[in-house]
Amino acid sequence: MFINILLLILGMALLVKGADWFVNGSSAIAKALRIPPLVVGLTLVSMGTSAPEASVSIHSALNGMSDMSIGNVVGSNIFNTLLILGVSSIIVPLSVSKEMKKYDVPVMIVIYAVLILFSFVITPFRLDIYEAVTMLVIFIGYTVFLILRTNRENQRKKKSGQISGEQRAESNAKPLWLSLLFAAVGLAGIIFGGNIVVDNAAAVAKALGMSETLVGLTIVAVGTSLPELVTSIVASIKKEDAIALGNVVGSNIFNIVFILGLSSAISPLTFDRTAITDMAVMFGSGLLVMIIALIGKKTTRIQGILMTFLYIAYFIYIIIRN
Repeated sequence: MFINILLLILGMALLVKGADWFVNGSSAIAKALRIPPLVVGLTLVSMGTSAPEASVSIHSALNGMSDMSIGNVVGSNIFNTLLILGVSSIIVPLSVSKEMKKYDVPVMIVIYAVLILFSFVITPFRLDIYEAVTMLVIFIGYTVFLILRTNRENQRKKKSGQISGEQRAESNAKPLWLSLLFAAVGLAGIIFGGNIVVDNAAAVAKALGMSETLVGLTIVAVGTSLPELVTSIVASIKKEDAIALGNVVGSNIFNIVFILGLSSAISPLTFDRTAITDMAVMFGSGLLVMIIALIGKKTTRIQGILMTFLYIAYFIYIIIRN
């Protein structure tokens, strides 16, 4: 137990430093390639920080542990939305862009609705190969949409002369290869640190006699979401609001359509009736983000406290339930 605790501390340290380098590197790459920071957050950062979820869910699917696979993704998305955005907003209120309100948050909610439709209406308590293919197609379509958005934004900047000004600013920036190195080393630290945290947290949980479902929704979900937590907090402190928000929303989308899509393509996932409540909470947390985005240009600390409190209440509930 003592060794597990020491390794947990080491994993946390790797996550913190890795996230710091990853945010710096990703932000520099975005500027060098003239990619909007929001798109970087929705793609590069969100996919990178979701690597632990992908590893755990795919491994669980291969080993027939559907409850762990589903619980990890749903639990991670609830954690991402309520606790990560909550804590980030408490530290520094986050600006919500028009594009985020118009496209990305609604896409996230629609994807949640599709998952619920698949899970409880079309094939009750099961995700099969046809639904898996549909989710993977949605993932590809959304990625193409982000690329087209980037091209359109760059064309707009080029016409307005904004790109030439950015190019002059970029001449004093660090080389692209160095930014890529920082991002790669940071991502390695995030993934490796996340794996250390998950493995040792799970070992402690099992020693305490927790069930597979509870481990998936709590220890594993929280552990695999630590990269998103640390990355978004560091991004918010560095005033990289687009990366902080994009990381959370992008991770939530990626977790559903890619990770669950790929996991259920490997082996159809089955789950019990308790998943209804968990997916309802996930959908509700998405609606809460939409409401917050629509009523103001920034999140507030009060909203952050509310989201954090809601996550704590949900966490207590699932512990009592299981």
